[in-house]
Amino acid sequence: MQSHPDNERCLAVSMALSGQAMIAKRPRVAQGWTKAHTSAAVLAAAVLLGSGVATAGVGPETTTGVPVLPVPMFEETGLPAFSMPVGATALDASTATGGSASTDSGTSTSSGGTGTGSSGDGAGSTSMTSMMSKSWGDAASQNAQSVGITPVALAATCQIEASGCQTNPASASTTITGSFQMLDSTYTSMINAAVAANPSLAANIVPGLAGKLDPATESIAAAQYLKQGATSLQNNGIANPSVLDVRGYYNFGPGNAVAIARANDGDLMSSQISGLTAAQFKSNGIDPASTTVGQWRASVTAKIGSSAAAAPVLLAKS
Repeated sequence: MQSHPDNERCLAVSMALSGQAMIAKRPRVAQGWTKAHTSAAVLAAAVLLGSGVATAGVGPETTTGVPVLPVPMFEETGLPAFSMPVGATALDASTATGGSASTDSGTSTSSGGTGTGSSGDGAGSTSMTSMMSKSWGDAASQNAQSVGITPVALAATCQIEASGCQTNPASASTTITGSFQMLDSTYTSMINAAVAANPSLAANIVPGLAGKLDPATESIAAAQYLKQGATSLQNNGIANPSVLDVRGYYNFGPGNAVAIARANDGDLMSSQISGLTAAQFKSNGIDPASTTVGQWRASVTAKIGSSAAAAPVLLAKS
């Protein structure tokens, strides 16, 4: 009996899917199941596959060599940003602002107005660190040199006058303002003198009294005042005035500067200064009855550091 065509088609599909050749095993029907029937069976298998019949590969897939593994990638965050203060070459916290020096001796670097300015400029001092950490510090340093004084002398001044070179606002009781604490009259006189001596400075100033509240502009006037004080002391026999020598000029005025610079450490400050009331003495931290010149010098040195106190005010002439 001959097989049913549908059964044969199913057998063809099964054999085609398994990759086997289509061979008729029953001798009686071998002559009737021709090559054409085989082609039809393969075509039927293809149609069935195209219509969604799922197939699975014969045997597991294999790979050649070691499998490639995923490599995790991580973004490097790097170090946090750090900016060195403009113009600074060293950070030195050896002296606390307005406090006692931890490494400085705290003793006077000038005795009797001998003009003992050192050859160094105190560039590593706390006062220089304070000024150069400000946005205007580099401009102030350049202004000092343009006027003719050492940057450390200017830095020591703002360190003392404005508690670490802060920008102090105006007060209702006085015209003393700014990072260098200058009177309106002194500021106006000094800024005009500086520009007259060096006209190129005019391009760097804020006009009028508003310039006092711009530290870079006020630094020009303060530098000029320090230069005037150092020159005055030179004219009175102090050959190379130090920052500590000129501090008396800046703090107590031209009339008292020479006496303070020449005084001995054991002299009373009140005996070297005229024109101040008891209240004004105390506002400067001086007890008229007991504060000596040596004690005052030590207090100034403690605020700015011994290297700055001993530094010369005037730039060395080439």
